[in-house]
Amino acid sequence: MNPSLELKLIYAGISSLLTLVAFAPYIWTIYRGQTRPHAFSWIIWGITTFIVFLAQLKSEGGAGAWPTGLSALITFYIAWLAFLKRGDTEITRSDWGFFIASLVSLPVWYLSSDPFWAVVILTLVDTLAFGPTLRKAYVFPHQENVSFFALFILRNIFGLLALESWTATNMLFHLVMTAGCVVLIVMVLWRRQQLIR
Repeated sequence: MNPSLELKLIYAGISSLLTLVAFAPYIWTIYRGQTRPHAFSWIIWGITTFIVFLAQLKSEGGAGAWPTGLSALITFYIAWLAFLKRGDTEITRSDWGFFIASLVSLPVWYLSSDPFWAVVILTLVDTLAFGPTLRKAYVFPHQENVSFFALFILRNIFGLLALESWTATNMLFHLVMTAGCVVLIVMVLWRRQQLIR
């Protein structure tokens, strides 16, 4: 086996393991009834992540796409758990907006014959989804789990290293989500320090 390909497979394995480690405690809190996620939000995130996974495969991302695919599966599983546990079922206009935007990416991809534009739309949708979390974290910084977002930074770094083709289509989602996690962590830690003073 090509040593470079072998290394990419190792990076993909590490990234996939970090994905599982990051999500496991969250899923456990759902089973314990401590967390009641919004099913519709998780369906949207599942759709966006799955389409990015397909775009990465189409753009020859290879093993680097696997962690994205795993994230999509876990996200759909959380949506299913949210439905079973009857979490928050209120669907807002912004929820519908995110849902429609995620579906718009498919005809854009089809009409342009280029998965890059689908990834641009989906990355924008997921970036906007950081908005409510950032607003809540600013007011209640102790209610955010910094470790969860730190694990996703590491997961994205290893996902990037595992990519077999370093194209904008393959890298954009990882890079932007990593930046979003960094911004959130920095803001949470800064706000915690402010509140201590």
